[in-house]
Amino acid sequence: QVQLAESGGGLVQAGGSLRLSCTASGSPIISAVMSWYRQAPGKQRDMVATLTSGGGAIYALSVKDRFTISRDNAKNTVTLQMNSLKAEDTAVYYCKARIYLRDYWGQGTQVTVSS
Repeated sequence: QVQLAESGGGLVQAGGSLRLSCTASGSPIISAVMSWYRQAPGKQRDMVATLTSGGGAIYALSVKDRFTISRDNAKNTVTLQMNSLKAEDTAVYYCKARIYLRDYWGQGTQVTVSS
């Protein structure tokens, strides 16, 4: 069973930075498609950034040039570096792993950006 654990959320002022981490257990992520999603209160869960097994990255337009997704296969970890944070980035951030066409989700970590 694959388990994902997110960390690194918190409260930050607008313009600041946070770094989220997602550590996987139960399976290596070297061949997985890893993604970060976020869900604000009353809104749907949206994709923020995706990293393919080949290393290609896809970003939502709202975070492009501010967020960077990366992986460390040796640590079985994916990170999301978030810079120039805005109040509208406030949400619960979830890590997702797609392994052999099956999706696994973490429990989420709260990110709150004060304006």
